[in-house]
Amino acid sequence: MKKFLIIFILSAMTAISNAQSSYQYGIIPSINLIKKFPRNWSANFKVESRQSLYNHELKYEYLLTDGSLVVTKRIASNITVGGGYLIRAEDDELKNRAIQQISFGKKYPGFRMAHRVMTDQTFEKNNKAEFRLRYRISSEIPLEGQSLDVKEFYLKINNEYLNSWEGDDYDMEIRWVALLGYSVSPVNDLEIGLDYRLDSFIEGNSRNRIWLSINIFHSLGKE
Repeated sequence: MKKFLIIFILSAMTAISNAQSSYQYGIIPSINLIKKFPRNWSANFKVESRQSLYNHELKYEYLLTDGSLVVTKRIASNITVGGGYLIRAEDDELKNRAIQQISFGKKYPGFRMAHRVMTDQTFEKNNKAEFRLRYRISSEIPLEGQSLDVKEFYLKINNEYLNSWEGDDYDMEIRWVALLGYSVSPVNDLEIGLDYRLDSFIEGNSRNRIWLSINIFHSLGKE
């Protein structure tokens, strides 16, 4: 766990020190509806909206809304595979994205760590298809005891690397997310924190985006 935190902090410091270009600030609220099914199947329906508050100037701007459904199956005690579909409404146009993923998780004394490898393909009218390869490492840390219980706080830390190909163009985006979560009830969780994204730095004109992330999770009953 200490090694993960050190890597997280050093990566963030390196990116910030190298960032010399544009900055954008905004909010990303999301609602997640989770349903578990028999035989280790589960589904997550998510609606997320992205809104800018500052981009070169202080100004509110609605950016986009995503609606996605991802279905997963646990094939081993610590391995899940899944796939899904996302529809994005942006600039009066719709983007379609297919998603494939595999996740590995393990519990340690006092926290849980997970790795996720994801591929996705985005298609839209009048533009080339975009293909991405993503890797995320994340950790969930109960702040009151060794395990997370109802009415308790927890910390969630993510570090993700996204490789993107669109025609002959390649780019990488790096994300760091730190969220404070609270287990409101057995079926409801609330998370709030910062989501920092850095991209376009390969060409030397980095784009820095810092979002206030607000996530609501609701489980639709037991399997």
